[in-house]
Amino acid sequence: MSDIRGTRDGGPTEDDLGPDPIEVFLRWFGDARDAGILFPEAVALATADAQGRPAVRHVLVKQVDERGFTFFTNHDSRKGRHLAENPNAALAFLWREVDRQVCVAGTVAPIAPEESEAYFATRPREARLGAWASKQSRTVASRAELEAEYDRMAARFSGDVPLPPHWGGYRLAPDTIEFWKGRTHRLHDRFRYTRDDASWRLERLWP
Repeated sequence: MSDIRGTRDGGPTEDDLGPDPIEVFLRWFGDARDAGILFPEAVALATADAQGRPAVRHVLVKQVDERGFTFFTNHDSRKGRHLAENPNAALAFLWREVDRQVCVAGTVAPIAPEESEAYFATRPREARLGAWASKQSRTVASRAELEAEYDRMAARFSGDVPLPPHWGGYRLAPDTIEFWKGRTHRLHDRFRYTRDDASWRLERLWP
């Protein structure tokens, strides 16, 4: 575990962070998980349509590596439609129990189909059926209609449940990653990494 407290009342220094924001994120994520936070992978995802009208919702990030932050959803959902029109998006992780926040901004693109298939195969059967049954973000007349559609999919796929053509992964490739640590008197620590070609530039921000 990295030092959650850091200097004085809990803030990190530039030396604590290091040159690679993905490595920093993975350390902070590990601290959040070790602190017992439920669903540390939950993140607010902000998107906008072609006219710039925003929407935000929580999703689960399933993979983080040097390529970016990967999540999965229905391509025909509101966020899927937004990303087809406007690939710019942002993420905000809040781990209140350790007084930390991470904000990420960049562009989003679908991942390779074989990556989506590999992840989809790890999901419980019920969740895979749900991906087929749900016409995500559209109106539905009743709960009974939703459950009837689920039952129809369960009958259709009595054996293996394949990846639906309308479902898969997206990866946000970050341009900026900001790390925030709460401090006393609202003199918080904020550090922003900005992608600079193949490297990252680290700056301290006013709180």
